[in-house]
Amino acid sequence: MTGTTTGAVSGTGAGRRRRRPLLAGVLIAATLVLGAGLYWAQPWKLWQNSTVNEALPAASTAPAPGSARPGAAPAPGPRTISQGSLISHEHSTTGTVKLIRLPDGSRTLRLENLDTSSGPDLRVWLTDAPVKEGADGWFVFDDGKYVSLGKLKGNKGDQNYEIPADVNLTEYSSVTIWCDRFNVSFGAAALKAV
Repeated sequence: MTGTTTGAVSGTGAGRRRRRPLLAGVLIAATLVLGAGLYWAQPWKLWQNSTVNEALPAASTAPAPGSARPGAAPAPGPRTISQGSLISHEHSTTGTVKLIRLPDGSRTLRLENLDTSSGPDLRVWLTDAPVKEGADGWFVFDDGKYVSLGKLKGNKGDQNYEIPADVNLTEYSSVTIWCDRFNVSFGAAALKAV
C-alpha cells in the first residue's frame, strides 16, 4: 500500500509541475494580447482633452508703401463659402464647420467651438456622403469620395485646415471627424452654401 500511495502522490506532483509552465505561458500570452489591444484601441484618449484655439489665417493684404490710392476700397477679407453644424455620431460632437476663401484665393476649413471626444487616429475629411442622424450615418463617409485634410489637432476649440488648391469643392457636400482606426464617424456636418 505504501508503494501505491507514494506513486499516486508523486504522479500528482509531476502533473502540477507540468501545468505550471503551461499556466505561465497562457498568462504571458493573455497579458501580451491585452497590452496590444489597449495600445491599438487607446481607450484612455476618451477621457483626455486637447484644446486648440487658432485664429483665422489671413493672407498678407497690406499694400506696399506708397501704393495705396486715396479713396480706394480696402482689400476684401476672408469670405465664408459654405457652412454647417456638426451632429453627433459615435461620440457626442458639436460645433460649426466653415469653408472659407481667404483674400489670396486659398481656402481653409475652419472648425469653430468644436467639442468632441478624443480618440485614436482622428482625421478631418471633406466627403460627398450625405449626413445621416443616428447609427445609419456612422459608417458612410468612406463609401464614396473623400479627401483627408489631416489629423484632428484637438478635440476642443477653433481650428483651421488648409484645403489643397486642386480640390474641387463642388464635389464635396459634408465634413466628418473620422476615426481612421475604427472606420467610424465621431460627428459630421452637411455643408450649405452661404
